[in-house]
Amino acid sequence: MIDLCGGDVRTAASGLRLFENIVASGSLVLAKVGGTRAGERSAHRFLSSPYVTVDGLLEAFSARTREASEGRRVVVAQDTTEINFSGRSAARRGLGAAGDGKTPGFFIHPNVVVDADDEAVLGLAGAHIWTREEGKVGARSQRALKDKESARWLGNERTAAEVLVGHARQVICVSDREGDIWGHFVHVPKGVDQVVRARHDRALEEALEGESVLLFKALAGEPPLTITEVKVPSRGPGDKGRVARVALRAGTVRIKRPGSAPRTDPEVLEIGYVEAIEQDPPEGVKKPLAWRLLTTLPVDSVDDAKEVVRLYRLRWRIEEVFRALKRDGLALEQTQVQERERLFRLAALGLGAAVRILQLVDARDGSPRPMSDVLDQSLVEEVAILVRARQGATVKQQNPHPKASLAWLAWVVARYGGWNCYGKPPGPKTMADGWIRFTAALGGVILANANANPGIP
Repeated sequence: MIDLCGGDVRTAASGLRLFENIVASGSLVLAKVGGTRAGERSAHRFLSSPYVTVDGLLEAFSARTREASEGRRVVVAQDTTEINFSGRSAARRGLGAAGDGKTPGFFIHPNVVVDADDEAVLGLAGAHIWTREEGKVGARSQRALKDKESARWLGNERTAAEVLVGHARQVICVSDREGDIWGHFVHVPKGVDQVVRARHDRALEEALEGESVLLFKALAGEPPLTITEVKVPSRGPGDKGRVARVALRAGTVRIKRPGSAPRTDPEVLEIGYVEAIEQDPPEGVKKPLAWRLLTTLPVDSVDDAKEVVRLYRLRWRIEEVFRALKRDGLALEQTQVQERERLFRLAALGLGAAVRILQLVDARDGSPRPMSDVLDQSLVEEVAILVRARQGATVKQQNPHPKASLAWLAWVVARYGGWNCYGKPPGPKTMADGWIRFTAALGGVILANANANPGIP
């Protein structure tokens, strides 16, 4: 089981119950999560406990992710999402302005770990949760990297390295354009590779007729390595995504140190560069795909370039986590919790719950991942009892997945959520509904076994 509080057994048990209820209820509104007035009070007590910290909660989730990542190639997707309490800001305490500069809110910047090969979500490897302080700050260009909000990109990368390096076979951190920060590249942690979508058209060391060559023109005269297809992820409910035909180009570039960077940084950064530019986009596409990717990975061949693009595409998994955490899922912005520290603790729990829901949805189609990604492997035989109880007489009503796999677990959770084994696959709501009934039934089996074997510790 996840230990959400190392300081007190009763608080830890209360935290685990709260976490499971968040997953099961599909909500971060404590009145709904608690189920009863007593349950709601218990949730509030946990969030107010001196034994509970944001760092402790995130470390508990990271520990399970570390175990799930052992020996695997993993992608660590990082990005920022905003929790804005517009229209619900009354009585919020301790929060600075959100992205609009006036409404109370806060920000979450997690590391979501994805299996680089089977593309399944493995868990969290830390997160940064903060609110903006009141008062003016100096000009951005005059502040050191550590004093800027953008420092979160390097800070999160270091956290990912602490959690995963030495356990995962390879750690590849993937960032969108906000992560295109000079200091982010030159201070990459040992044991970490990067794929970052370029935002700045940086000056290169190379010059043409006395003029600096800029990054976005570096490969302009090169023929495409290939024309290939890239799956463009869904942007949300109702959007099925699409397939884009792109021209791939790749090479190595030497980027000059910007004038605002510390003089102690290297004068030139040599790094791989891959372009994926959409060809003949379909009618109605307003923003054709144009990915310009800076990477520490090899870019020497067509296959290398394709792999860099594929790994960057896995960044969409963090967008799914954000959707599951916010309006399309757990609705963190609708919580009635008011104080900053309690909100941050609830946000950390919500991140873990959003990941859990996605893991169960991922597994419905036959994930080879082990059950231990979300539930202790020691409970295999207890789960097997519930699987047998939910199997029916027909072939379609038999659990087809290998015992102790995550898909095997997801099948029985879906059955508890009301899925009949026919029609379309179970979605997040079915999985969330099933989880509360499944965990209640599992608790009953564990208790029955303990009563039948009172002498066994």
